[in-house]
Order: sequence, then structure tokens, then C-alpha cells
Amino acid sequence: MKKDRIMVRYGELSTKGKNRKNFIDALAKNIKRMLKDFERLTYEVRRDHIYIELNDESCEQIEERLKKVPGLYSFSYVYRLDNNLEEMKKAALEILLEEKKKTFKVRSKRTDKSFPYVSDEINRAIAGYVLTHSDYKVDVHQPEILLSLTVREDYTYLYTSDIRGLGGYPLGIQGKAMMMLSGGIDSPVACYYMLKRGIKIECVHFASPPYTAEGVITKIKNLLEVLNIYQEKILLHIVPFTKLQEEIYRVAGTSYAITIMRRMMYRIAESLAEKRNCFVLGNGESIGQVASQTLVSLKEIERVTHLPVIRPLACVDKVDIIETAKQIGTYDISIRPFEDCCTIFEPKNVTTAPHPNRIEKIENSFDWKTLVEECIENIETMEIEKDKKEDHFF
Repeated sequence: MKKDRIMVRYGELSTKGKNRKNFIDALAKNIKRMLKDFERLTYEVRRDHIYIELNDESCEQIEERLKKVPGLYSFSYVYRLDNNLEEMKKAALEILLEEKKKTFKVRSKRTDKSFPYVSDEINRAIAGYVLTHSDYKVDVHQPEILLSLTVREDYTYLYTSDIRGLGGYPLGIQGKAMMMLSGGIDSPVACYYMLKRGIKIECVHFASPPYTAEGVITKIKNLLEVLNIYQEKILLHIVPFTKLQEEIYRVAGTSYAITIMRRMMYRIAESLAEKRNCFVLGNGESIGQVASQTLVSLKEIERVTHLPVIRPLACVDKVDIIETAKQIGTYDISIRPFEDCCTIFEPKNVTTAPHPNRIEKIENSFDWKTLVEECIENIETMEIEKDKKEDHFF
């Protein structure tokens, strides 16, 4: 039999109450955007599933794209049949013969209570027919093929496999975050997890030329082009950070420089987030990974912002972060040998337990507010979109 349609499952979305329709509509919109190149597809959006009629489009390419849609829990290729037990039996046999396995199990669900057979009767009727007309054996514990049927009011849907999707929530349903993007391994993975939870992102990068190479910006753009598969267009805000960073190292010395620098970054990111209607800040910080990410450091650094700070990688091991980076395609870009402003100076004897009195004394020793305002006023913003021929600056 020919695979003629795909059934999409909502997973976590099915727990939503009054907002369920909004979540489903957002998911359907994102699926259509992801599959916009396949012009022959048609869609049927229901409360329980989304059905995509293939109309001879390429199954393999569609499958790979559906795996990357935030909010999509799983999907299956399904065969649509009339609610007729004889037709179900013949279709089940035909599919199993095409699969060429040895063992099977039938699992049916009857949502149409007017159908004259209960689930157990359907299972037995189909299994008996297959056993009579083939060499298949039933294995209820570890079947090579699980043949599933759902009997609905209009049609019966038959399928043999579930393909896992990305899960999470539909993109945009949770609002927007301002992500602090360095160009290392961690922050792009943090962006990916935010997108997976339905949060749209804009990104802010702190550039310190001539200490940081121009290749860093290209690297950042390439990372965002990978993430464009999840969010079609991403704004990148580039902060000219050199002058402020030089002053921080002059007044703070090496032990407190990172602490003060991160506080300034948070202040700038918060100002930008409020202008851009972002609800939260986000970054790739992981507890204890570096000196500025101890609990004491995080506490003192975060004091300067009133916005919530989301750290998707806070409790994730570095090995697992690297594995995710490889899976989503950002790792090879992140390890390009271009250092960002956080690593370029390599300060020694960095404090892991900064004291608030010492921080206050350092910040009172120079006019950081003017320098922060200067950074904000000179931010350059570009729109990153994969395969776009040239950058568009705002």
C-alpha cells in the first residue's frame, strides 16, 4: 500500500486546557512554514491530530523537516481506510507482507463508539486473518511490527511506526528572549533549547575589535544560520564593547575583571531586551564551568538586572552539551579558532567568590554608565536568514 498521509501528535500540548487551540494553531502554522517548499501538501488540523496529505511529495525530505519542528511530539505515516472490518483485515495483511518481517502485534483504539466491534474484537479479527493468510507469528511482548489502528467517526487510520519529533512547544507561543551569544559551544546549544520550548530569540554579541577578529562575526552568523531551521529569521545585535572592556581591565585588575564585565553585559542586554519586547534574558552559562559561573558569582552578576535570566544549560554536563552541539550542527562552527571578548584576555587569579563591597568600590571608581550608554547607542543590528544573499542592517 502507498503511504498517503502523515498523522502528527501533539504530546505535551494535549495537556493544555482553554489555550489548547492557540497551541495547536501555532504548531500548524510552524509545520506549514517548515514544509512550505512542498506545494502539493494539504493539511487538516483537528483537536487530536494534524493530518498532512502527501499527494506524491517526497516522504524522506518531509520526515527530516518534521523532526525539527518545536512542539511536534511524534508523527506516523498512516493509511486511511473506511470503517469496515473486512477492509481493515486486507489492508493489514498487505502492509505486513510488504514489511517482510516475522512477528507482529495488533493494537487498536476505537474512538467511534458506534462502530460495532470493540478494540479486542478488532485485534483478534485482524490477527486471525493475518495468521491464516501468511507465515507471520504473533508476539505480544516484542513484536517486530506493531500494527496500530485508530477507528474514528469518519475513517480508520492504520500505521506501523511512531517517529519522534523535537517535542517542546510551538515556536513563539511563549514570547521572546534576548540571548547572549558568545560564539563558543554552549550559547548556541542554549539557543536551541529555548527555541525547542517555544521561545523566539534575538541575540546580542559583544565584540571587542581589534582584540577579536572579524572572523568571530562570521562565525556568529553561521551559527545563527544553523538555528534558522527552527526560527526562520533571527536578529543579531552587535555591541561595540572594546572601550568599556579596556576600562574595566584598567580599574578592576585581573581578579574582578570578569565579574565587572559580565555585570556590564547584563546591563546592556537588559536595556536592549526591554527595547525589543523580550520577556527574559538567556545565555549558555553552566554552573561551575568557569569562575564567573559559580553560584556566588552568578548571584553577584545577576544583581544588576530585573529581568529573569534563563540558563537552559545550568545543570548540564559539558560532555552532554558538546554532544547536543554535534547533533544540531553547531559544534564544528563553534570550535573555529576565533576568540570572543570573554576569552581573549585570559585573566589570571579570577575570583570565584566576588564580594559585593569590592564590586561596588570598583564600579564607583569609573564612569561606567556613560560607557554603557555609548555601547547601547552604537549597537549594530542585522537580520540573519539562511541562504540570504546579503546582510540587512537596521
